[in-house]
Amino acid sequence: MAVSGRAGGTGRRSVTDLGFRLGTGAFAGLLVLIVAAIGFELTRQSMLSIEKFGLNFWLTEVWDPVAGQFGALPFIWGTLYSSILALAIATPIALGIAVFISELSPNWLKQPLVFLTELLAAIPSIVYGLWGIFVLVPAVRAFEVAMPSAFRQLPIFSGPPLGVGMLAAGIILAVMVIPFTSSVAREVLKSVPAAQCEGAYALGATRLEAIRAALFFARTGIVGAIMLGFGRALGETMAVTMVIGNNPKISTSLFAPQYTMAAVLAN
Repeated sequence: MAVSGRAGGTGRRSVTDLGFRLGTGAFAGLLVLIVAAIGFELTRQSMLSIEKFGLNFWLTEVWDPVAGQFGALPFIWGTLYSSILALAIATPIALGIAVFISELSPNWLKQPLVFLTELLAAIPSIVYGLWGIFVLVPAVRAFEVAMPSAFRQLPIFSGPPLGVGMLAAGIILAVMVIPFTSSVAREVLKSVPAAQCEGAYALGATRLEAIRAALFFARTGIVGAIMLGFGRALGETMAVTMVIGNNPKISTSLFAPQYTMAAVLAN
């Protein structure tokens, strides 16, 4: 009887495990189906544009609705430029915040810092946009006016001091990206085994060297945190629309008004 009971219990567990595996596999397959459906629908809805403009839609700079000429290159350029600029600003700051909270901060300060970081992530985009218009843009304009003329000869700093433009968009995107990147990076650093740092200290490493070892151990998760921030920057709409200037021209200047894909869709 005991053997029969154990056999029955094993059979029930096997059925339960199989059902669990099938259920979770179905959820994973559903994710693939959703992505495939989105890709299919985007392709289907864009076939008219593809048939009319072909690859020129992606490779030309002219955007003239009156003449019926449409080129998406300025918007692609503006989206990538603003997102990469935001990452260049946000990544060192976000990693610094994550390292301080997880490795250096006293216990009484950790929770307030975590709360403030998460609070930044909860602020609506329109609030960031209004802050950008009334605070950031005037500050950027004053910075542009005060810049020495020798620097203004460089293509990256050329253009009139308008305030709105790529620099303002990059800064506001960086502020919005920091809480996401730092939160994920902080959790990744918390998951580093204590033996990793203890082993470094046992070998005579300094605090900085131990932190570098922890960062190296967590590098995959940190790259994932940076990519999450990059995706957030690529898709941001309202705040960028309010400060980037919305000019469909390709320029390398940080001060030039430009456009992003999300902004042109919003307008």
